[in-house]
This record gives sequence, C-alpha cells and structure tokens, in this order.
Amino acid sequence: MNCCEQAETERPPLAAMRKVRDVIVLGLGNILLSDDGVGVHVARQLAMNPGAPQGLRALDGGTPGFSLKEALAGSDSVLVVDAKLLGAPPGAMRLLHSRELREQVCRGERLSAHEAGLNDFLTMARLEGWKPANLALLGVQPERIDWGETLSETVARSVPSVCRTIIQTALAWQAA
Repeated sequence: MNCCEQAETERPPLAAMRKVRDVIVLGLGNILLSDDGVGVHVARQLAMNPGAPQGLRALDGGTPGFSLKEALAGSDSVLVVDAKLLGAPPGAMRLLHSRELREQVCRGERLSAHEAGLNDFLTMARLEGWKPANLALLGVQPERIDWGETLSETVARSVPSVCRTIIQTALAWQAA
C-alpha cells in the first residue's frame, strides 16, 4: 500500500468530517446586581474554558435588547442563561426547552429576571423568520439581587455545574 492509499483508509468517517453546528450561549444579567448577573458570569467562564466543545460561542448579553439580533442571526441553537425565580434553593437550575418556554409565556409566567427584553427579542426574531432548531433557557435561582458586583457564595459555587449542564446540552444538540 502506498502513502496515498494509507491516507485514504485513515480518513475519518463522513459524519465526523461534517461541520460542527454552532451553539450560542447567551448570558444575560446585570453584573452590578449580584446574582442577577449569573448569566454573564457563566458566559465569561465558558468563554475562558479550553475544554468547551468546538462550535460553542459564549456571549455576554448583559441586559437584553434588540442589539442581540445581529449576534444571534442565523444561529440554529441558542441557550440563554439567566437568573430565574424557581422557588428552589439558591444556585438550583432548571433547563426549559422551546415548548416549555412558549407554555410559560402563554400562562403569563416570568421567563427570567429579564423577561420583557427577552420576550420582545424572541417575538421580533420569530416575526422576521428566525426559528432556531434548538432554543432553551437555563434559569438559575438567585440568592440575592441587590447592589454588588460579585455573586453570592451559593450561586458562585453553582457556576461550574451550570457550565457542565450547558456543555452537555450543546453536545447533545450538536450530535442530533
């Protein structure tokens, strides 16, 4: 067997050669209001993580506005991370997929601490034809939302677990 034949037999299968689908992680929150900024802190942690999957892009969305439209345009997988009142212990998290998000909106329940901006943005994006294959909100129960530039100890301890959940979700979306 010559070197060309060997190279031919060592190529990865076609499925392994396909382009990795991007997954955008959008961290929302106000970092000046302690646990309200958990989404931004998580996005920053993911952006610095060399072990994050290929194709995962973490964005600091701050407090959402229509400026996010360009950042998310054309994305078919978006996971939003934000503080959410879950009625659970501080640092607890809950992953809500597209259907659950729509149901909560229909029932008039809050999506997150930044509900109005997020709802308006998602509604506008849908009207313009943006229909991502994967859309989810990972809500994290805050301990306190008050003036302060750091997360509470309890919520800060949950950040690695939140990051692991995001990575697992991104990998599952990419494999589908």
